[in-house]
Amino acid sequence: MTEGKVDLRREPDLKSIESTADVLIPKDPLMRVIGQDEAVTLARIAARQRRHLLLVGPPGTGKSMIAQALALHLPRPLEEIRVVHNPENPERPSIEVKRGDEVHKEVESKEFAEGELIDPKNAPINVAERLGYRCKNCGSYSSPTERFCSKCQRPKVGDMASSSNPFGDLIGGIFEATMGAAGVKGLAGAHDRVTTTRKRLGKEEVVVFERCGEMIRVLDQEALEKRREFEKISPRKVLVRLDRNPFVLATGASETELLGDVRHDPYGGHPALGTQPYDRVIPGAIHEAHEGVLFLDELPHLGHLQRFILTAMQEKRFPISGRNPQSAGASVKVDNVPCDFIFVGACNIQDIEQILSPLRSRINGSGYEVLVETSMEDTAENRALLAQFIAQEISIDGRIPHVSRSGIDAIVKEARRRASAIDGKTAGLTLRLRELGGLIRSAGDLAVVEGDQLIEERHIRSALKRSKPVEEQIKDRYGSYQKGLSTDITSSQKEKSPYYFWNEHQNDQMFH
Repeated sequence: MTEGKVDLRREPDLKSIESTADVLIPKDPLMRVIGQDEAVTLARIAARQRRHLLLVGPPGTGKSMIAQALALHLPRPLEEIRVVHNPENPERPSIEVKRGDEVHKEVESKEFAEGELIDPKNAPINVAERLGYRCKNCGSYSSPTERFCSKCQRPKVGDMASSSNPFGDLIGGIFEATMGAAGVKGLAGAHDRVTTTRKRLGKEEVVVFERCGEMIRVLDQEALEKRREFEKISPRKVLVRLDRNPFVLATGASETELLGDVRHDPYGGHPALGTQPYDRVIPGAIHEAHEGVLFLDELPHLGHLQRFILTAMQEKRFPISGRNPQSAGASVKVDNVPCDFIFVGACNIQDIEQILSPLRSRINGSGYEVLVETSMEDTAENRALLAQFIAQEISIDGRIPHVSRSGIDAIVKEARRRASAIDGKTAGLTLRLRELGGLIRSAGDLAVVEGDQLIEERHIRSALKRSKPVEEQIKDRYGSYQKGLSTDITSSQKEKSPYYFWNEHQNDQMFH
């Protein structure tokens, strides 16, 4: 236990704390979920056994928090997914899956193949001159992009054309103008790469010096061999990184976001102008969730896309293809892209019937359906858990002060009232915690504005008045929603209102 902090799960006595600053927040993310014991138990099983979950219940009861906490209980991803250029059929790129140890070895090899960066002053003099770093006239060093020496103002590199041709000055000028128009960087007469030999441990070896900005890259024989090995490998790009977040929240706003796509290129895969198909492939959320959790809130809103989720869950692989028939990517398809994820779906009770039966069958066959709780018993243990929730909300927000014990009592009282008013639980505490979190933030803002060090009971009372839904505010002011509407709407707006149009014109049709 952290020194000075009270673990209210072990010591459920609110008298042991002065404010929420004294409350210990658990490190285990699943222990931060309040009042959902059954859902938390099944989430632990799902993380260990790789099972799917369907969480059913009203908004603000902790469904997304359970999904995120489940993901944090999974081991780190072990595979990196890459899409590889297929020279025989570029529009059918292939997939390469690399284990973590292979990825790390490859990174080390690439670093080795990149050679060593040195200061130009540490390179052989003739190499520094040929690469355009050193002035052959005065021996000073400057950037290879500068043609004239900044010290003696003379050309750093000799013009070979002028020494062997009487018209070299004219030819050289044309050549430099052409190079400049083409966007080629560097000096006329300078080299980008110099190959030479050197003796090392009594043996002569080939060594290459390359320009690399303001530094020089040195490639010895081993680095050159590594580079040749990489050059033989087909071009590829990382589709799903090894170092990734195991929790993916998908909105289902589009097929592209969920299933991936191939970007459009007006030049297609033209080798000189366009981008090769493999480089235009975009992963979907189902692929990014490989080895992790795919969380879909408001699952029924996906409509027909639920069928694709079902296929991905069954096959653990899903192809990526161009989804716009008018795009250059329409003819590109990548088969067998891995998508082995734990699926966590969430919905409200009234939306259960909109979930596809085969998808629910799949979840039941290899997972669990959970109806989340909306209230919990009003016990000392649960009141302590509510205090822990308050401390967590303050920590997450980061802009409001802690709550005093009297403030905690006021929030508990409000949680008791809401459980009775909304869920009919006369001796309970609400678990609709998102709205309760809004009350805490509103009270915290009041405390900050008033310059108070803690959120007190009076701040909670004031925040309760401010945090009323607008429907309740209308009812308090006008007596009913209809009366409020009638006083706020103009005669011209009434005529344009669908309610007015239906009633008035329907009556006209009935009498004519």
